[in-house]
Amino acid sequence: AGVAGLTTALKLSQTARCKITVAAEHMPGDYDIRYASPWAGANYLPVSEKGSKAAEWDRNTWPELEDLARNRPEAGVHFQHTEIYVRNKDADKVTAKWFNELLKAEPWFKDMIPDVRVSCIHTSIVTKKELQFRQIPKDQLSPGYDSGTAFTSVCINTALYLPWLASQCLKNGVVFQRKIFKHITEAANAFHSGEKADVVVNCTGLSALTLGGVEDKKMMPARGQIVLVRNEANVMCANSGTDDGEDEACYIMQRAAGGGTLIGGSYQKGNWESQFDPNLANRIMKRAIEMCPALTGGKGIEHLSIVRHGVGLRPLREGGVRLEKEKIGGVWIVHNYGHGGYGYQSSYGCSQDAVKLVEEALDS
Repeated sequence: AGVAGLTTALKLSQTARCKITVAAEHMPGDYDIRYASPWAGANYLPVSEKGSKAAEWDRNTWPELEDLARNRPEAGVHFQHTEIYVRNKDADKVTAKWFNELLKAEPWFKDMIPDVRVSCIHTSIVTKKELQFRQIPKDQLSPGYDSGTAFTSVCINTALYLPWLASQCLKNGVVFQRKIFKHITEAANAFHSGEKADVVVNCTGLSALTLGGVEDKKMMPARGQIVLVRNEANVMCANSGTDDGEDEACYIMQRAAGGGTLIGGSYQKGNWESQFDPNLANRIMKRAIEMCPALTGGKGIEHLSIVRHGVGLRPLREGGVRLEKEKIGGVWIVHNYGHGGYGYQSSYGCSQDAVKLVEEALDS
């Protein structure tokens, strides 16, 4: 039960006509290499291409996340000042291609984000001081960077947010069950009423690769490795690439409510390795304190207080998210999977479309 499944269940539970059972192998509180959601940062840094369906999903998600940051501190979402740094020489690297829209001087989302400055990154309180999306002047950039942008976004403490989503579902009558299915149609028989479900919503992420009836060969892992530390950052930041490896990245985000600071990372397509690589971990930490010296007060990586190392497999899908309905074995299936590294920042937009597909199936 990751962010896609829980958000879809929540939006469905807000409709009067739906009774919901969430049946999943993993639940909030679990940690498993194939359960991607707990390992995420998570944040809102759109990488979707302007005018694409993915950009629409990201756009429709922002109002929900902004509302949580402003009004629901218990959800574990808070505002953070954000800076993105660009090196022109990274243009052809994996990370720069992944972050392509985010790295632009005029990304599509620049007029959507709030024009407020965060007064304290530990809370959701914001001042009235305006800080519109802006380009960072060259003389304010660290050596080696050619351009950069600054704006306000949100960071999500996944350890709080996933249970919060589950609690909101429970409040709306959703029933949770731990299940493992060999075939997608088996899920229809897991409905808590004892009757066969009218619609099954498939939010299985990377498991869609092997789940019977789905077996989507376009699915692949994009391995991410992170380090969670107690040190505090004064900014959420990322850059366009590193000199350490084609598929390595540098990003920093401080989770809300004492959730620690997450530093990363990597974007290793097709890599299933579940154990953390200590050499990569050292590179991640060195890059982080170079990009944000405030993490250690200008000192070395030995001054990072490590909570844990983590590895997660992003559920990447060639061609993007699969969000459509079909009948399999006489059962309506609504697919909502393959969100790669943007499951949180597209979660509400995708779920809204999934709800529409469920309603279409019920009306057919």
